[in-house]
Amino acid sequence: MLEADLPEVAAVARDLIRFDTTNHGGGLAAGEREAAEYVGAYLESLGLAPEFYEPIPRRTNVMARVPGRDRSKPALVLHGHLDVVPAIAEDWSVDPFEGVVRDGMLWGRGAVDMKDMDAMILTSVGDILRSGEQPERDLVLAFFADEENGGVEGSALVVHNRPAWFDGATEAISEVGGYSIAVGDRRAYLLQVGEKALVWIKLVARGRAAHGSSFHGDNAVTKLAAAVAALGRTEWPVVLTDTTREMAERLGALTGGEGDPDTIAAATGAASGFLRSTLRTTTNPTGLTAGYKHNVIPDRAEALIDVRVLPGTEDAALSDIRRIVGEDVTVEVVHQDIGLEVPFSGDLVDAMVSALGRHDPGVPVIPYLMGGGTDNKALASLGIAGYGFAPLRLPAGLDFTGMFHGVDERVPIDALVFGQRVLTDLLRTY
Repeated sequence: MLEADLPEVAAVARDLIRFDTTNHGGGLAAGEREAAEYVGAYLESLGLAPEFYEPIPRRTNVMARVPGRDRSKPALVLHGHLDVVPAIAEDWSVDPFEGVVRDGMLWGRGAVDMKDMDAMILTSVGDILRSGEQPERDLVLAFFADEENGGVEGSALVVHNRPAWFDGATEAISEVGGYSIAVGDRRAYLLQVGEKALVWIKLVARGRAAHGSSFHGDNAVTKLAAAVAALGRTEWPVVLTDTTREMAERLGALTGGEGDPDTIAAATGAASGFLRSTLRTTTNPTGLTAGYKHNVIPDRAEALIDVRVLPGTEDAALSDIRRIVGEDVTVEVVHQDIGLEVPFSGDLVDAMVSALGRHDPGVPVIPYLMGGGTDNKALASLGIAGYGFAPLRLPAGLDFTGMFHGVDERVPIDALVFGQRVLTDLLRTY
């Protein structure tokens, strides 16, 4: 496919990928300003009046409100984030920020997380407004900075300092839901109605500095290594919530399989790792820091652990973690947020399920609780119930969930077109 032949939704996603909005976390980021200005210009071209909020230089957020036909109904928030996680170019088969079109797919950092959905939001609203129509209700379109760092310099500041942006809104739609998975030889869609809580911790081990050649029993690196191995190898038990229990029941009905939820989730093939993570606490080591010279034993060693826990189990998980790593290692909480879970029912859920059914008839929609997190958590502080609904009909062999923060991130162009149509249909009718 030539770039000149790209559908608008793919062209907008490509343009957004070409803005390097890399977020390393901890305030180290390229910044979202240019991408936010692009979004603002697109919104202006639709006759909207975007507002920008940049509380920290280059960490830019942008919002616009779209008047609906029935303004007595609560407003609906559609939101995305403009930042992306880092990409090591040498590991990719394409330039991660070139927005390459190849093999019917759009490649690049953000193609899956989540410049694809940003593009679907923009072009769906564009289709409605350019046709002279209005959405059914007011829409609040928000594009945040810093989501990949927990929203500390993005959505958290927006909801605190610009809460009026969301006046009248009760529900929100964002990423990581609405996409299809393969269940045996059948297709199903996952609708995200919950998110695990995030607890980023740092393990700190202390010892005595010494020469690297010494006989030494107080080595901080050794203490840390033992703690990291113990925590990383812990097999956390399955604990079901309302959402994961219903997910397992519906998946089991599709496969005809019986047994524990782990076994049932394993039947989803490429998506199984994603779904199995939603059934339990996960504690994954993600960084190590120690030492400064080969022949010096350091007196301090640190490790970063990404902890995700089921809603309401944060304190119990931290207690277990401290027990596992032992008394020689200190556990410091670097960042913590909340878990979310909302019912798989109600008018918005019915509308999302119906919209998918009109465009892919007869395919079941299954609720799930996401292992990661989104900016829905910040909006929850305003009483806004958040869902994940970025609809994509995907080929069975594509490991879509494995490309979140992965190498050679890519999304099928026909899936983007499908998603835009479904989202446009939803906004016209709900």
